[in-house]
Formats: sequence, C-alpha cells, structure tokens
Amino acid sequence: MDTCIGGGNMAWTGRELRSTINEDGTLVLSLEQVELTEPGDDEVIVRIEATPLNPSDIGLLLGPADLSRIVSDAPGARIAFAVPPTRLAAVAGRLGVSLPVGNEGAGLVVAAGRNAAALEGKRVGMSGGAMYADYRRIGMHDVMLLPPGANAADGASMFINPLTALGFVDTARREGHKAIVHAPAASNLGQMLQRICLADGIALVNIVRSEEQAALLRGIGATHVLNSKDEDFAARLTDAVAQTGATIAFDAIGGGKLGSDILLAMERAAARRPGAYSRYGTAVFKQLYIYGSLDPAPILLDRAPLGYAWSVSAWLLFHYLSKIGPDAAQRLRQRVADELTTTFASHYTRTIGLAEVLRPEVLRAVERKATGEKFLIDPRQG
Repeated sequence: MDTCIGGGNMAWTGRELRSTINEDGTLVLSLEQVELTEPGDDEVIVRIEATPLNPSDIGLLLGPADLSRIVSDAPGARIAFAVPPTRLAAVAGRLGVSLPVGNEGAGLVVAAGRNAAALEGKRVGMSGGAMYADYRRIGMHDVMLLPPGANAADGASMFINPLTALGFVDTARREGHKAIVHAPAASNLGQMLQRICLADGIALVNIVRSEEQAALLRGIGATHVLNSKDEDFAARLTDAVAQTGATIAFDAIGGGKLGSDILLAMERAAARRPGAYSRYGTAVFKQLYIYGSLDPAPILLDRAPLGYAWSVSAWLLFHYLSKIGPDAAQRLRQRVADELTTTFASHYTRTIGLAEVLRPEVLRAVERKATGEKFLIDPRQG
C-alpha cells in the first residue's frame, strides 16, 4: 500500500519474502514488512505483478533444508524447516543472514526519479533480486519496457531463461561450435533454445526424459529429440551428434553420468571420420557446460574412452553477461523484448499469491523442479 510520510513525501510499504538459515540449523522463510522511500534520480519503484519461481531461485529460497521436517509454521507469515547438520557446512557463509529472494519479475512503475520520469505508469520487466515482494525499488537501467500488448506475466521471465538460451547460442558461436546438445530440453528455457536455433539455422540435439516431452518439442519444430530412458539412447545420441556435428553441450541436470554420456557420444561420432583414430582419442574438441543442478548428486565422468580433447566447465548467466560487456548484453535484451510473446514466451502451470509460497505443499512441489511444472507469483493475489 502507498502511505504518505513527513513533508508530503511518499513511501511504499509492503511485504518482502526473506530466507534465513540460523546457526541452530533451521531455515526460516518469512514475509517481512518493508518501507521504500521515494526513488532517486535514476530509480523507479515497481509494484510487482508477476515473478517466477525459477530453479535458479530455489537454492537461495530453500537452501539444503529437509522439507519433510517442519519446525514451526505461522500460516501466511512464516514457516521453518530443519537443515540436517551434515549440510550446514555448505551454507556457512549465509548463516544468520536474512536474504531477499527472486531474481526477476515484472510490474507497474508507480514512481520514478527525475531521469526516469518517462517510465512512470508503464509496465516493465526487471532483474536484480528481491522480486518476491509487493514493491521493488530498482535502477532504471535494470528494467525494460514491455512491448505493446504484453502483460506482466509475459514479462516476468524475460531475463534469466531468454538470456541464458541466447547465451548458449552465442557461446557456441564464439567458441567455434556449429551444433548444440541440450539437456533437459523440454523446459521453458529448452523450448526457447529450440525456437532460437530454428530461427538462426543452428542444429540442436534435445535430450528429454519422457515421450510427452519429446512430443512437445517436435510440435514446435524440433528434429533431433532423444529420450534418455530408451534402451538405445546411447546409440541414437551418437547418430544425432554425427548428423549435426554437435561438439558443445549444456546440461542443467548436473549430477550423474549424462554429461559423460554426451561427451562419449561426441567422441564416438568424431571417431567415425576417416583417419580419426589415435590412441589418445580424436583431435575434435568437445565442450560440456554444466549450468544447473537438478540432480545434486556428484558428476560421474568416465574419462578413459573420451581421449584428451574435451573440457567440462560451469556456465553461469551473470558471468557470461559480464564477459561479453554491456553493449552485447543490451543487444540480447533487445531481441528478447522484440520477440517476447513468440520466441521467448513462457508458460506457467499455476499462479499463486505471495503468501502461498510459504505453504508446505507449494514448497515441496517447487523443490521437485519438475520439467513442465512452473509457478508464477502474483503478490496481488494475497
């Protein structure tokens, strides 16, 4: 709600979702009342109308808590879970620190500083953290106007997934790769990546975990879609890599042996070329990027059959944007804005109020990170 303070100035008070891991081994999620004063010259205040629950938010939101062990619960205001003692060392740096949550969102600019006056009354998308709230004070350069006809739900996810998908394609080009392997491929991000690759003429090998997911991707034009649960998955993956020439992969699963299987398929495909044999493996360089941890288990890598021309690295959007510089990053953001409701359209299975995030059943559904199940928060719903 808007309130007036001394001197006729305005303040905006509302809720903000906070995540705290205490030293006694409890994760506390709470809705705190915060007050935002008038924006500075280069700032705006946005009434948040839509913000997604992304996998990239879940690690901060839930940490390593055991969601089966509720310590205390004040419905709509606070909930606490136990953190197993063996997991506390991994989050030692955040113990006792109350952290805001939510990477991105969209809403209506309700106040603007002198240099941002043109944004007042407009709907914008934004990125910068602390989006699970009623209001967000943010710099004018961290928001983008939504295109005509787009609503807040359209713009809620216009940063993380779209820029990540564009970043994959740009990374592949910069590093000299001509085709990409992606897993798991049926997510909102995966669908965006497929549409980008179709538009830009880049071959893409999609790895999914069900026939329903495979059908979804084929429905938007995907040519190479493989179900990792099929008995002949390894052989079909090698064939698809050989057909496309894919030598770079992006894997959000992280744990387990899928990354190793992808590299092995690339090596086997390269070995089919005449004269490729060497006791050190082929000379074709293969790159695997890990960009998520849907499976928190250790990464299993069988390096013996891979030869010596490969690399496994982490890929993070924020590091990538910093590396390419502001001008290149802005060009990518503009493409997202131009194609927001087509190439970069996001789909949600459920919209909830801010207080509903504190419900145990919602948090457990979020923790599953199931492909095709995506929540959107609209604080106006309660």
